[in-house]
Amino acid sequence: MAISEIKKTRLKKLEQLQKAGINPYPIKSNKSHSIEEALLDFEKFSRSKIKLILAGRITALREHGGSTFIHFEDGSSRIQAYFKKDRLGKKYRLFLDNFDVGDLIEISGILFNTKKGEKTLEVTDFKMLAKSLLPLPEKWHGLKDTEERFRKRYLDLIFNEEAKEKFEIRSKVIKEIRNFLEEEGFLEVETPVLQPIYGGARALPFKTHLNALKMDLYLRISPELYLKRLLVGGFEKVYEIGRCFRNEGMDKHHNPDFTMLEFYWAYADYEQMMRLTEGLFSHLFKKVFKSDKIKYRGEEINFKTPFKKIEFYQLLEKYTKINLEKISQNALYKKALKLGVKTEKERPKAEIADEIYKKYCRPKISEPTFVIHHPSGFQPLAKKCEKDPKRLANFQLLAGGTELINAFSELNDSLEQKERFIEQEKLHKKGLKESQRMDLDYIEALEYGMPPAAGFGMGIDRLVALLTDSHSLREVILFPTMKPKK
Repeated sequence: MAISEIKKTRLKKLEQLQKAGINPYPIKSNKSHSIEEALLDFEKFSRSKIKLILAGRITALREHGGSTFIHFEDGSSRIQAYFKKDRLGKKYRLFLDNFDVGDLIEISGILFNTKKGEKTLEVTDFKMLAKSLLPLPEKWHGLKDTEERFRKRYLDLIFNEEAKEKFEIRSKVIKEIRNFLEEEGFLEVETPVLQPIYGGARALPFKTHLNALKMDLYLRISPELYLKRLLVGGFEKVYEIGRCFRNEGMDKHHNPDFTMLEFYWAYADYEQMMRLTEGLFSHLFKKVFKSDKIKYRGEEINFKTPFKKIEFYQLLEKYTKINLEKISQNALYKKALKLGVKTEKERPKAEIADEIYKKYCRPKISEPTFVIHHPSGFQPLAKKCEKDPKRLANFQLLAGGTELINAFSELNDSLEQKERFIEQEKLHKKGLKESQRMDLDYIEALEYGMPPAAGFGMGIDRLVALLTDSHSLREVILFPTMKPKK
């Protein structure tokens, strides 16, 4: 039967319920227990014949003469219910004629075991909670349905227990990140999503217009510069978990809007931040997974600390034979082209090196590894190493071939920061539109004095994708950005 015909039939059933004086969409349910609670205390409830009121969605329905069995489920579990004509009288016919798979129902009854040993609720009364007008798809699995799963996540969650579990894990991960940071003395804050100048990362922004003040604004690409203003203001440990927006390519590791964790720690450096990062991961794995190991793409990854460390220069030379200290910017550009790395001739040497690294080095790193000391010029907001100014006081944490964390000792010299912004503005004029913009208000804040500090940024979506063995960020974002069907 065509969907349009099914909808027409269900609309008639809806009308019949209303004519019978039944509200198909009542304001509330009298649910007394979750299905999980009913199953956990099944012996007690069945023995004492206590009447329970459960509620959920009908997922299966089969009629046997004067009796009907359904399966229905709520957010906690699933159970069978038994409708008996002799017990329900005229209401039994009302149920058969007007209730369908997909309807949300409230059922009053007594628990018992069937002859086959299935835990079941014998129905004494029932009530429609929401009449469904469209049928649930019969099949909702397999690669052919992948796009539809993301477009209609609500159906995916009904049928796909694995998808539901991933979002439950995501919630637990965020909760435990908060718990860890709170225990470490960090204060959760909120900073502007609409910003007059975008900054804190190399990325293209989304632009909008504020009618009230007749000014253009940008959706933030990072909360970094505002969080560091708070360090100037005297907060020593601050963090934010929130949405960021980048108007650039979409792939399995990128979505236009995503969830970012950033935190800043005054009077600390990147080496202390590495130790704190290990503490964070130890906490996460203990609380969420009860183990240090996960499976990702068929491979076991062990997050037991301490994590390995490797120099960026060493890693690049290992996989590409490029000696970054000896090669010129122009020669590196030509080498990148030979290696099939798309980049621009105007791009700084450090950024070209990073593009090569992303293609040839990062995918090779499976075990959790700190890649330390990128070349100077890569991060315009990071401090240089005091002993070797050619290298940055920074690290990235890689695992499963993915960059999870970018962190560094923060540049707090207002004069040097201004010079770096000027260099970034020059690159912007040459066509490198994702370069950092000049933020004079931030420079002024630094002129009042910002303590030495370490900063940390991590994409929550990437982390959860790794921890749940998901092939794409869209698997762990409830409603990912999708191209319209038409």
